[in-house]
Amino acid sequence: MFSAVFIFRLLQDLIKNRKVLMFCSTNPPHTCISFTGSVSCLRSKDEGIRGKEEDSKKRNNDKFNINRLFEAVASGDAKNLDGLYQYLHQNMKKLSDSLCEYQSHGKTALMKALLHLKDGKNEIVELLIDISEKLGDINEFVNAAYTNSYYKGQTALHIAIERRSICYVKLLVNKGADVHVRACGTFFQQDDGPSFYFGELPLSLAACTNQPNVVDFLMNNEYQRANAKLTDSQGNTVLHALVVVADNSEENTEFVTNMYDRILRNAARLHPKLKLEDIENYVGLTPLKLAAKTGKIGIFSHILKREFQESYSKHLSRKFTEWVYGPVHCYLYDLASVDSYEDNSVMEILIYGSDIPNRHEMLQTEPLSQLLDEKWKKFAGQMFCFHFLVYFLYLIIFTIVAYNKKNGEPPFVIENTTMDYLYTAGQLVTTLANAYFFVIGIIDMKRKRPKLKTLLIDGYYEFLFFVQGALFLVSAGLYLCSKHEYLCFLVMCLALSWVNLIYFSRGDSHMGIYSVMIQKMILSDILRFLFVYSVFLFGFSAAVVSLLIEPPERNITINKQARLPLFGPDDEVGCVKPTYRNMSYTTLELFKFTIGMGDMEFTEDYKYKEVFYILLIGYIILTYILLLNMLIALMNRTVENITMESTSIWKLQRAITILDMEKRLPNCLKKRFRCGAKKNLNTVLGDDCRQCLRVEEVNWNKWNINLGKINEDPGCCDRVNQPELDGSSTRPNRGMSPLSTTPV
Repeated sequence: MFSAVFIFRLLQDLIKNRKVLMFCSTNPPHTCISFTGSVSCLRSKDEGIRGKEEDSKKRNNDKFNINRLFEAVASGDAKNLDGLYQYLHQNMKKLSDSLCEYQSHGKTALMKALLHLKDGKNEIVELLIDISEKLGDINEFVNAAYTNSYYKGQTALHIAIERRSICYVKLLVNKGADVHVRACGTFFQQDDGPSFYFGELPLSLAACTNQPNVVDFLMNNEYQRANAKLTDSQGNTVLHALVVVADNSEENTEFVTNMYDRILRNAARLHPKLKLEDIENYVGLTPLKLAAKTGKIGIFSHILKREFQESYSKHLSRKFTEWVYGPVHCYLYDLASVDSYEDNSVMEILIYGSDIPNRHEMLQTEPLSQLLDEKWKKFAGQMFCFHFLVYFLYLIIFTIVAYNKKNGEPPFVIENTTMDYLYTAGQLVTTLANAYFFVIGIIDMKRKRPKLKTLLIDGYYEFLFFVQGALFLVSAGLYLCSKHEYLCFLVMCLALSWVNLIYFSRGDSHMGIYSVMIQKMILSDILRFLFVYSVFLFGFSAAVVSLLIEPPERNITINKQARLPLFGPDDEVGCVKPTYRNMSYTTLELFKFTIGMGDMEFTEDYKYKEVFYILLIGYIILTYILLLNMLIALMNRTVENITMESTSIWKLQRAITILDMEKRLPNCLKKRFRCGAKKNLNTVLGDDCRQCLRVEEVNWNKWNINLGKINEDPGCCDRVNQPELDGSSTRPNRGMSPLSTTPV
C-alpha cells in the first residue's frame, strides 16, 4: 500500500508533466487508476539512484586495499584513514586477517607505521591499535610476524625496539605483545652477507643495540617479564648474543660490558639462584667460553675480572678482594670453567684454538697468566726437565748407533758378543722412541689442527717430530728389505733429531724467545727466499745447459757397474766424467756463485761466449747481490717487528707444553697438582664454595676506598702472636700456599 504522502507527490509530478499513468490493483475487486504522466521519467530516476548506490558500494570496496592502506600509514597523517573502522566493521574484516589482503608476507599496517616514525612518533600507530581493539583482534594484530624467509618471525615489538622507541615498546607490551617471540629469518643469522645477528629475542635485540631503558622495562614490567635464560635457535642466551656483537673496540667494549652487568643484576634481583652464565649453547659454550673461542678479549677480560660490591649481586662476581694494603691488592679469582682441570675449559679452548688470532694476548689476562705460572712451578717444569734429559739420552744412543753402523748387506746378523747386544739394544731403543714421536705427532696435530698461518705456534715442532719419526720408520723398512738406501733416511733422521733439540729451549725465557725468532724467519723470510731463488736457479740452469754444446766423444772404457754421478765428476778410472750438459751438475755450479765460490771459467764448451757471460752475470746480480741482501734486510726487519711479540708467543708455546704434559698425567696426579684452593665466599647464596686462585697485584692508581668487605690483616710472618680481628679467623701469610688458606 502506498503512503498518502508518496501518492500525493506522485500526483503532483504527473499533473505538472501532463502525462498519464495507470495503476491497477491485483487484488479483487480489480480497479485501475489512471494518471496523466510519463513512466519513463520514474524509471529513469529509479535507475539513477540504483546506479549511484552500486558505484558508491564499489568505491567503498576498493577504498582500503593493502596498497592504499600502506600508503596512508606511511604518510603519517591519520586523516587518510578516516572511515577505516566503519569499512572494516561493515565488511566484517579485521586488520590481522591474512586473507583480506592486509598483510604482505606477514607484514602488517602496524609494522609499516612503526617503520615510518618521525621524531620517534607516528599517530597512526595508536589509531591502528585502537581500531584493532574495537574489532577484537588486538592480540593477533600486535603479535603478527613476518612469514618470508628473510625476516621470518619479526614482529612489531622487534621493529619498535630497533627504532629505539621506548613509548611504543611499552604500548605494545601493554597490549599483549609477546616478549619471547623469535625473529629467526636469514637476515638475523650469522652470515658473511648482509645480516644482523642479535639473538632473535626482543630482550637480546634491546641489549645488542645498547638500549638499557628498554632492557630494564622488558625484564621488570608488570605485564610480561622477559626471561633472560631463554635461548634462540642456536642455544644462545642474551649474554651469548652480547659476546657475539662485541668487536674489541673501546666504545663497543664499554657498552657491551655495561649491558652484560645490567642483565646479570636484573636477573639476580628476580631470580637470586639463577646461574645465567652457566647456560651453554648448542655447541657447549658458555658466554665466557664463547668470548674465548671468538677472541673477544674486551668482554673476556671483563668477565674474568668482574667484581660486584652489592650484597644481592656479590655472588655474581668472579673476582673477590681478599685484602688491601696501600697499592698492594690481593684478589681471589674463581677458577670455574677456567682451569684445564675441567673438560672443555677456557684455558684449553685458548691454547688449542689455532683460529683465535689474539689468543697469546688473552692468555696474559689474569688469572690465566698466574695459573700457568703455578702449573709450571708445581709439575710442568720438573716434567719438562725430565723429558729433556730422556730426549738427550735418546740422541746420544741414536748417534752412537748410527756412527757404528756395520758394513755389508742389511739386515745384519746379531753375533753372540757384548757389543752386538748393546748395538741391538740401541737400535731397539731408537726404534721405539721414533715410533713414539710418529704416533704422538699424529695425535697432537689432530687435536690442534694447525693451519699454515698458525704453524709457528701450534704445529712447528709437532710436525718436525712427526717427520723425524717417519724418516726413521722408512729407514727401518728399507733396512729390513735389505736396501742400502736405508742409510740416507737414517742420517736425515739423525740430523733432524738434533735440530729438534731446540724444542726444549722453550723452558727458558731467553732461549725460548730466540727460538721463536728462528722459527718466524724460517717460516716467513727464508721460505719466500727459497721459492724465488729456486725459480732463478732452475731458470738460469736450463738456459746455460741449453747454451752449452756437447763435447766430442772420447774412446774410454765404461764400467757398466759404475753409476753416473749426479753432482760432479767421479774418478776417471773406469768411470765417465759428466759434462756440463748435465742439468744437476750445472745447477750445482751455479749454486756456488750464490755463496761466492763460483768460477766463471768453469767450462769452455759453449757456443756463444757473450751470451754465456750475460747469463752468469745476470744470475749473480739477481741471486748473490739482490736476493741474499734482501733476505738479510727482511730478517733484520722480522727481528725488529717480533721483539715484543716473541715474548707472548713464547709464553703461548710454553702454555701448550704445560697443557700437553697435564693431559698425560693420571687422574690421581691431576687432582694432586690442581691449582688454587676451595674457598667459602659466604654470599647471599649461603655456603658458596669455589675453587679460587690468589693473585697479588700492585696498582698505584687504585687505592682502598669504597671497597666491599675485605680482610683487615694482609698477613704476618708470626701467626701465633696475631689476634683474630672482628671474630674472624686469622689470615694466612702472604706467599703461603693457597691450599692452606681459610674461608673469606
